Amino acid sequence: MKRIFLLLLFWLLAPQAALAADAQPARTQASTPHNEVRLWRQVRSGQPGITTVRGIETGVLVQSGGETWRELRDGPITLYGGILLCVVIAGIAAYYALRGPIKLKEARSGRLVGRFTGIERIAHWSMAGSFVILALSGLNMLFGRHLLLPVLGHALFSWVAVLCKNLHNFVGPLFLLSIVVSFLIFVKDNLWRTTDALWLKKLGGLLSGEHVPSGRFNLGEKAWFWLGLVVLGCTVSLSGLVLDFPNFEQGRAIMQWANIVHVVAALLFICLAMGHIYIGSIGMEGALEGMRDGYVDEVWAREHHELWYLDQKQKAAKSPAVPASAASAAQP
Repeated sequence: MKRIFLLLLFWLLAPQAALAADAQPARTQASTPHNEVRLWRQVRSGQPGITTVRGIETGVLVQSGGETWRELRDGPITLYGGILLCVVIAGIAAYYALRGPIKLKEARSGRLVGRFTGIERIAHWSMAGSFVILALSGLNMLFGRHLLLPVLGHALFSWVAVLCKNLHNFVGPLFLLSIVVSFLIFVKDNLWRTTDALWLKKLGGLLSGEHVPSGRFNLGEKAWFWLGLVVLGCTVSLSGLVLDFPNFEQGRAIMQWANIVHVVAALLFICLAMGHIYIGSIGMEGALEGMRDGYVDEVWAREHHELWYLDQKQKAAKSPAVPASAASAAQP
C-alpha cells in the first residue's frame, strides 16, 4: 500500500518538477544582463551608447537605416526611374516620328537678328556641358551595375565607375555656379507676362501648329527655367553638396536622405532636359543657331517669338538687321 501511495505521489508531482526545471533557464536568461535577444534589439534601435571615441555617430553600433536606404535606392528608385527615362525617350521619339521637326513656314530672309550675347552663350554652354557630364556619370552610378557591368566586365567597369565618381564630385560645384550665373542673366526675361496665358491655352501650338505670339521666351521655356533650372537644378546641386562634403558632421541619416532627394530630383531634371535639348536641336529648325552663333533669321524670330521680334525691331529702327554674311564673319 505504501508503495502504491509513493507511485501515485510521484505521478502527480513529476510534471510540476519538469515544468519548474524548464522555466529555470528561461528565468535565468531573462535576468542575465547580457541577454542576446535584448542586446541586439537595442543595437537595432539605433540608440547611442557610450564609447571612448567621440563623434556624431560613434555611440551607434549599427545604423539600420542604411539598409532601408539601400533597398529604396536599389529597388523602387532604380526601377521606376529607369522606366520613366525610357518612357520619356520613347515619347520624344514618337513625337519626332509623327510630327517631325518644326519647320519655318516661310523661306529664310537672310537678315539676322541678335538672339543671345556672348556672355549669355558662355553661361548656357558652361551649364550644358557640366550637365551632360553630371547626367552621364550619375546615370552610370545608378544603372551602370545593371547595364554596363555585364558588357564591360568587372575590371573595366571599376575603372569607369571610379572615373565617373570623381568627375561627378568635381564638376558638381561648377554646375551650381553656372546655374547661379544663368539665373542672374536670364531671370528678367522669364517673368510672367499676360501674353503667356494665350500660349498656355493653346500649348504653344505644338500640337496644332498654330502660331502663338510670345516674348523673348515663351511659357514652355519659362517653365523649364523655373521648374528645371531653379527648382530641380538647385535641389540637385544643394543635395549634391551635402554628399560632396561629408566632413561637416551631417551624419549618415542626413547623407542617406540627401542621396534619395538627389537621385529623384536628378532623374526628373534629366527628363525635362531631354525635352529642352530636343526642341533646341533637331526638334525646331533654326533654334540651335541662336545659341550656337548668337543670331537667328528674321523669319524664325517673327514666327516663334513675334512680340520679342517686334520689340527688337523698334529698338533697331535706326540700325537695320545684320546681313547674314556680316553676322557670319563676326563669329569667332
